[in-house]
Amino acid sequence: MELTGKRIAVLAEDLYEDLELWYPVLRFREAGADVAIVGPKRGEFTSKHGYPVQADRAADEVDPETLDAVVVPGGYAPDRMRRHPSMVDLVRKAGEKGKVVAAICHGPWMLVSARLLKGRRVTGFFAIRDDLVNAGAGFLDAEVVTDGNIVTSRRPEDLPAFCRAIGDALGG
Repeated sequence: MELTGKRIAVLAEDLYEDLELWYPVLRFREAGADVAIVGPKRGEFTSKHGYPVQADRAADEVDPETLDAVVVPGGYAPDRMRRHPSMVDLVRKAGEKGKVVAAICHGPWMLVSARLLKGRRVTGFFAIRDDLVNAGAGFLDAEVVTDGNIVTSRRPEDLPAFCRAIGDALGG
């Protein structure tokens, strides 16, 4: 996968799932992408297992026009992310502009809040299936589902397919 010149925002909030944040960050940096960690504010956030990540940018500092993709990791972080209008607006505007918006596990909750799912096919952690369906999405139990610019996966075990699908959607 070659992603040189691509700009990707990976969202962070407390209680993120370690692998679902770090695996894409490291994989996409390795492929040459410019990856920024974006939180509701600049600063440190802690994973479910106590591992820190430093958000180098706040969501309200990011112009979605300058991005190629936004990645939403899971864990309990998406429920916290969607409490911040700047985080939801970033995801919504990126999706509306046709940027790749990718979410794994509980990450699709952000797509619900951003109102990007009506008429889309998606997957996610089984416990949020009703939320996705109630938002107007068709739910599929698959390791990765791509519908236009939306890429979704279910759990950490799906990360290789998730990252490959994001790379494919970015032309890498």
